[in-house]
Amino acid sequence: MDGLVLDTEATYLIAWQQAAKELGYGLSETFCRSLSGLHYQDVELKLTAYCGAELNMPIFNRLSGIFWREYVNIYGINIKQGFVELMDFIVQQEIPYCLATNSSAITTYECLEFAGIKEVFSTIISRDNVDYGKPAPDIFLKAADLLEVPIHKCLVLEDSYAGIEAASRAGAFSVLVPSSGLIDPLAIELCDVMMTDLYHTLDYLKCER
Repeated sequence: MDGLVLDTEATYLIAWQQAAKELGYGLSETFCRSLSGLHYQDVELKLTAYCGAELNMPIFNRLSGIFWREYVNIYGINIKQGFVELMDFIVQQEIPYCLATNSSAITTYECLEFAGIKEVFSTIISRDNVDYGKPAPDIFLKAADLLEVPIHKCLVLEDSYAGIEAASRAGAFSVLVPSSGLIDPLAIELCDVMMTDLYHTLDYLKCER
């Protein structure tokens, strides 16, 4: 969801930087981008390592939540370019699909509603549905099970190294679609194929069909 379906990562980055500034810290954009695709517990570990053990995580989380909602209430959440066209093709071709995300169910539905696409996904796997989030393979294995499609026949679209690692460990065909100019070289090395954007991905799927 984050960074691939929705441009939420930009909103999180703004909220994290505002919360950190309020507490007397500075978070670089490069560091914030490195949190892409991680579960919130892993995000907290990296924040603590970056800022120091004295960082008050409960206060940071509360502040970042406040700043995030202030921002999205004004500006909403943008859908990634090419998403509508890609979904139209998937639906027309009757390809089974679902949303598999490291976000909690509450956050997932809230973000989809802010973006105005709450009804697009009839099947959603969130972090709440599995024991371990990405980079563990659980989310994608659960998704394949619900779709009743063998995992080795599933194609996973991801924008982060954590997601690509999870897809690879699950045994799915992984497609890296970077959400920013900062591309993790490990993700490039591990993925099965890399696409520049969702339009490129759509062209690829049409050729494969």
